[in-house]
Amino acid sequence: MTMTNLCKTRQIVSVYHGERTSDGAGVKLIRLIGTSAQPPLDPFLMLDFFGSDRPGDYIGGFPDHPHRGFETVTYMLAGKMRHADNHGHSGVIEAGGVQWMKAARGLIHSETPEQESGLLSGFQLWINLPAAEKMSAPAYQEFDASRIPIERREGARVKIIAGTSGGGAAGPVRAPHVDAVYYDIELASGGVFSEALPEEHVAYFVVYEGEATAPSPNGSQPIQALSLVALGPGAAVELKAGAKGARALLLAAKPLHEPVAWSGPFVMNTRQELVQAYEDYRQGRF
Repeated sequence: MTMTNLCKTRQIVSVYHGERTSDGAGVKLIRLIGTSAQPPLDPFLMLDFFGSDRPGDYIGGFPDHPHRGFETVTYMLAGKMRHADNHGHSGVIEAGGVQWMKAARGLIHSETPEQESGLLSGFQLWINLPAAEKMSAPAYQEFDASRIPIERREGARVKIIAGTSGGGAAGPVRAPHVDAVYYDIELASGGVFSEALPEEHVAYFVVYEGEATAPSPNGSQPIQALSLVALGPGAAVELKAGAKGARALLLAAKPLHEPVAWSGPFVMNTRQELVQAYEDYRQGRF
């Protein structure tokens, strides 16, 4: 596949650089999905990037808070994050590791930096659950860096977290409800990444280091870090690194096409279900 083969390659629809905000106990982050400028992108509800070597930006973490109706995906690039919930589940996510938490019918959990200094960085993604799964039992998929396969291609190093690559490498995470694809791509100078995807999937690149280009209606469009790149319809995606290389996530999934009722930490299908979620939380039923 080449950059001139645009009939099947998805082209850039928009590029968004995120909104600086804070969450939890003052953790500073950049929100790439879930802002007024970039609303949820079915089935992706929210995407946050956190990255700082200043402890004051992250040390407060995210104290106990509830969730219902969706999945959270935490992928650490640097540092360590401890998590624990009210059902007795706990652990530490380290650099290169992923936690894919299905909150489903509800739990209360916390996320706390497992360090007092140094660089802490990573992404947290929220993925909606279909109505049939929203009240199912919570579940976890957790994998450290050693359990995530790496596919080496010419000019590219691809970590397959979820989905199966064109080369046959399968990520350890299973996300059948939306058939999710989640790759971490590292490109050398001028390196090109290309991958076929189901045409019914929505697809996004998140360029978070260096610079790159991708096909657009006007040719190859430059992309600077940090950017969320929304891609249009097609059968494949392609990204080419600039002179200093690039790192990017590929996020793709099958839309649910269901109504979304969202309030704070709860994402359901109707307002009545949201009211019930708050009542269940107040009554200690999580």
